[in-house]
Amino acid sequence: MSLSRELQLHITQLKEIRSILNSMKNLAFMEIHKLQRFRTMQGQAVANIERAALDFLDFYPGLAEIDDNAAQLCILLGAERGFCGDFNESLIDSIANQAYTGVIAVGSRLCNRQEDIIPEVIATLEGANVAEEVPAIISRLIGALNALHGKATPALQLTVVYHDTAASSISQRQVLPPLPQQNESTLHYRNPPVLNLEPGDFFANLIDHYLLAVLHEIFYISLTAENHSRLQHLEGAVNHLDDETVKLQRKSQIYRQEEITEEIEVILLNAENL
Repeated sequence: MSLSRELQLHITQLKEIRSILNSMKNLAFMEIHKLQRFRTMQGQAVANIERAALDFLDFYPGLAEIDDNAAQLCILLGAERGFCGDFNESLIDSIANQAYTGVIAVGSRLCNRQEDIIPEVIATLEGANVAEEVPAIISRLIGALNALHGKATPALQLTVVYHDTAASSISQRQVLPPLPQQNESTLHYRNPPVLNLEPGDFFANLIDHYLLAVLHEIFYISLTAENHSRLQHLEGAVNHLDDETVKLQRKSQIYRQEEITEEIEVILLNAENL
């Protein structure tokens, strides 16, 4: 097979790969736009729960006391799929010097590197590919938490480490104990809230609602960042393939011209020998 023919076959293969990568890039782009709507709505829900909880704790502050001896767990939100650069490596590096007693790794690509994670990984879970898979993943995560330490309570110190595109960095967000501290700008009411439950029971149920809501918000943020990273990585790969294709096409043309010249020379030599 001639060199020009071999190059043309290689160019065809590059174009096929480029088409696949470009489709993956478009899917990541569409997923980002969908996730932006999800995270906006979920963020509003979390803010409403936090506001109601702070009003409640203004009258029952003792219910939010922190147990300093509680286990400090970390949920590490990594990538489920590839083509996202150093997404997982940077997460692993971010907790290397943290004093967590255990790590729950989420995301197949991250779990494949659990031997590199310090502190010890005590549980692993598959991550979400798309936004619609997040509720099922969170349900399994809460099940894992309950299996490890019983029902989640304020005594458990739980931090989620994840990529946040808006902050352009890795965030470490404590979700248990679940709520931010009161500040001077917080609105204080004169009368306590009217409850149909005992304050302790109400706060326990509130924690469950808050944990579910805030985990959804964080997972949407992390999945958005993963798709952003994948989009950038694939964009670079597509541009590289385009550049390589152009170079090979030029080289193929040169080889083809040389082959045509050789063919003409052979024809002329044969004609002279007649």
